[in-house]
Amino acid sequence: MQANDVWLVVPLYNEAKVIGDVVRTARASFPKVVCVDDGSTDDSAARAEQAGAVVVRHPVNLGQGAALQTGFDYALTDPAMRYCVTFDADGQHQVADVEAMVDLVREGPVRVVFGSRFLDERTEASRLKRLVLRMAVAYTNLSTGTRLTDAHNGLRVLERGVVERLDITQNRMAHASEIVAQIGAMRFDGEPVTYAEAPVHILYTDYSKAKGQSLWNAVNILAELIWR
Repeated sequence: MQANDVWLVVPLYNEAKVIGDVVRTARASFPKVVCVDDGSTDDSAARAEQAGAVVVRHPVNLGQGAALQTGFDYALTDPAMRYCVTFDADGQHQVADVEAMVDLVREGPVRVVFGSRFLDERTEASRLKRLVLRMAVAYTNLSTGTRLTDAHNGLRVLERGVVERLDITQNRMAHASEIVAQIGAMRFDGEPVTYAEAPVHILYTDYSKAKGQSLWNAVNILAELIWR
């Protein structure tokens, strides 16, 4: 699979326990990985570098939205880059899903592929968490004019032209809705951005749950959407 035109952008904050394995596994398929160390207080940056990632550092914690924007800015300095993949650092995203999503965007005519944990049965989430996330999706669809089943999934594939036009200003949970809103409003030659969704498996491990993948995290997403 051709992969030298793909950059994985990984926001990184205090993930020293897992980031080495995450980067090594990802680089087996996608050698270009940039981790944006967002003011970590552990050895995350060193572990990512040892695993072969490029590491860009924020001196203080600015939030995931800011880390993604920094990663996009770095990837855009590579003239060979055609696609950016937003990829979590805690091991809950699957490289096989990225491969399928990149294939989909290469086939065209879509410029963006959003991952969705609700298009198959692989992702195990509680009924209450699914309900809260679906409420957030409904609000995002209503406010952005898009039609997605999972607007707050961190796994996305974005064509270079889309990355060039994104300007993320929401640093916390609401950045996911901001990305959807900007893509929904984006135009190329007067035409809206074409996008698709692809089923992805979000692996909620004990580690990722402890890092904040709880029901309250979903509630926080919904709250930030309403009161941002």
